[in-house]
Amino acid sequence: MTVPMPIQEDIRELTELGWSQREIAKRLGISRDSVAKYSAQQDFSPKPPAPVRRPGGSVVAAYEPIIEQWLTEDQNRWHKQRHTARRVFDRLVAEHGYSGSYSPVQRYVKRWRAQHRPVSEGFSELEWPPGTIQVDFGQAEAFIAGIRTILHVLIVTFPFSNMRYAQAYRGETAECVCHGLRTIFEHVGMVPTMMVFDNATGIGKRIAKQVVETTLFSAFRLHYRAHSRYCNPDSGHEKGSVENAVGFLRRNLMVPEPEVTSLDALNAMLLARCDELADQDHYRHGVPISDLFAEDLQACLPLPGIGFDPVRYEPRKADRRGYIQVEANTYAAGPSFHGRALTVGIRADTIEILDEHSHPVVTFQRVFGRHEGTIFEPAALLPLLMVKPGSWSHSPVRRMVDDPTRDWLDSAPAADRRRLFASLHEAAQATDFDTATTAATRLITTGDDPSGAALGMLARRMAQGSEPVASVVDLGVYDQLTRREVTA
Repeated sequence: MTVPMPIQEDIRELTELGWSQREIAKRLGISRDSVAKYSAQQDFSPKPPAPVRRPGGSVVAAYEPIIEQWLTEDQNRWHKQRHTARRVFDRLVAEHGYSGSYSPVQRYVKRWRAQHRPVSEGFSELEWPPGTIQVDFGQAEAFIAGIRTILHVLIVTFPFSNMRYAQAYRGETAECVCHGLRTIFEHVGMVPTMMVFDNATGIGKRIAKQVVETTLFSAFRLHYRAHSRYCNPDSGHEKGSVENAVGFLRRNLMVPEPEVTSLDALNAMLLARCDELADQDHYRHGVPISDLFAEDLQACLPLPGIGFDPVRYEPRKADRRGYIQVEANTYAAGPSFHGRALTVGIRADTIEILDEHSHPVVTFQRVFGRHEGTIFEPAALLPLLMVKPGSWSHSPVRRMVDDPTRDWLDSAPAADRRRLFASLHEAAQATDFDTATTAATRLITTGDDPSGAALGMLARRMAQGSEPVASVVDLGVYDQLTRREVTA
């Protein structure tokens, strides 16, 4: 039986205070087995769902996602016009053909509400003890691989010492917040005891005067044993340190706009530049920020032995084309996955698709906002082109290959197309799609057949950096040998 996250947190805190397992079990009203399990657990990262065993399962288990959706939507409704357990039961029977009894529904609703009680109101505190951080987002622009990009910059400050850190992302989701906090925690080598947020930025939502955290961030806090608090609406003075740091870091680190090859390179640069700022004197105390930051770190918690994986897993069913919807966009798992139940792993920068057994299928760069068209991995469409080479002229893969390869395929008969698609598929699995198509173009321009075994060998050599250097061979020596034989 799974113990609710708040109880898991209590178990870990009491264990660190030296309580025995028997005392904790008696205090919290749980079994000693549960205490032993969660006090020894090191990794609270979300795990992909295990295949569901239908035989022996609860009669209400199949309806839990529907019930959870209704109860979650209730948080935005007037408190006197929300679902009761009886109303949930009646809707399941009328709208979804539920044939079980009322009791399992009632128990699930009661358990769900106990596990999703909102945290208490935010607080206003202007004196900040060591080991506390304030967190907020700001916007800035940078050139990523030559493209001007609007970025959401996660700012973390230690108000006691005025130490500041920044990490840039393409969105402000819970995955981005958790990823950025983990990166900064591991950079400084410690975990703050208290995290103060602006109105649950990215990690939850405020309902009236209370904040409901996302499941992912609750697991993140539990993993790192840290607490969280939230400012009141329109009360920026309650976190003045990070409010000032947003503008300060934007002016000092992002003017002029940085020009980097990737977002990872930008974030590495931001950490290094923030470390340099520690040599400045504190604006009030007149001593180096680094000296006060040492006191901050002394008040922090040690890092756990395992880093938290900030990923959110959600179920999806692929349509007849093998497409799935994630947020506002369409991703292609591949034609062979049409109609199958899949799982999506949503991270700060990637979208990972897993099959029914939680095995990875394909990984995409995460797209924020609305993207026109389908986001796909071209290598995943090669098997379909092998079976249906006639669909080449209308395939989205056509626009993603170089002109020599495109021209070759346009004019080739179906059998030759099929052979090249098979060779490209094999080479792409050993390397990647771009390397495989580049190798095909290289063979075509030198007059060789790209659909043979040479394609795979050349692609692997290119991927390993061991491609032979092209050179001009002087055949004149053979002419000299021929003349000598004739003279003799």
